[in-house]
Amino acid sequence: MGYGDFKLLAALGAWMGWQALPAIVLLSSLVGAVVGISLIAFRKHERSIPIPFGPYLAMAGWIYLIWGEQITAAYLNWAGL
Repeated sequence: MGYGDFKLLAALGAWMGWQALPAIVLLSSLVGAVVGISLIAFRKHERSIPIPFGPYLAMAGWIYLIWGEQITAAYLNWAGL
């Protein structure tokens, strides 16, 4: 994560509340891992070239904005809390 990623994460936390940050980081990691693995698997990207993390943070912020309550409720239901 670069300095721009921290600023974007701070902006998302200021906009959606600090409670959203763990879910956004988890979602961005999952989305980034899926996209990164598929890019490497289909040989569209070299393993030695870094992949920017900012677009995945932005995508996770958008996903959380639209479906955040449903994702949190589904997780709490699954965890038995």
